[in-house]
Amino acid sequence: MTYDALLFDFDGVLADSEPIHYQVWNEILAPYGVDIPWDRYVQECIGVADRAMIQRLCEEREPPIGFDELWARYPEKKALFSRRMAESEVFHASTVDLIHRLNGHWKLAVVSSSGRSEVEPPLVRAGIRERFDVLVCGLEVPRLKPAPDPYLRAAELLQARKPLVIEDSDAGVAAGRAAGFEVLRIGSPAELAAALRAALGLKLT
Repeated sequence: MTYDALLFDFDGVLADSEPIHYQVWNEILAPYGVDIPWDRYVQECIGVADRAMIQRLCEEREPPIGFDELWARYPEKKALFSRRMAESEVFHASTVDLIHRLNGHWKLAVVSSSGRSEVEPPLVRAGIRERFDVLVCGLEVPRLKPAPDPYLRAAELLQARKPLVIEDSDAGVAAGRAAGFEVLRIGSPAELAAALRAALGLKLT
């Protein structure tokens, strides 16, 4: 298939940021006696809206904890995550190089359930923000992944009819397919450059 746009998830695809999210969430949740094992985080939390994740954790805790009490800590989580991201190298060199090379060949977008304040600054620091024509982040659409809304919005803004979605999570893959788009699933940001080059069948110069 000939694609007219490439729509990238952020956490776990472009940025190796999921371990940072995981560490910060466990620090925030520890005072409430909540500990998320890494394997459960990978299976149930990646690609899921933060509000939905917190709602589930509140309901499953014994005894249950009020949602509002835990959600009140969310601004603290976001601030701590932003500081950790600023201190970390979250983009593989191969990813940065790939984005520079893709620009001009395809329309590019970042489509993330994370807020723009978490997505845009790292892209700016890495020098690749200007390579993306569109960002669709957080609550900028009525429904988050696994609903198709974020990917449909990105395609609309790019005027793309045959985009390729690049994802790592079940929720993200479901969102891309529900939008009617082809999906390339990768296992980690380290795999992105090689997997996407292979999928596109091109050697970019």
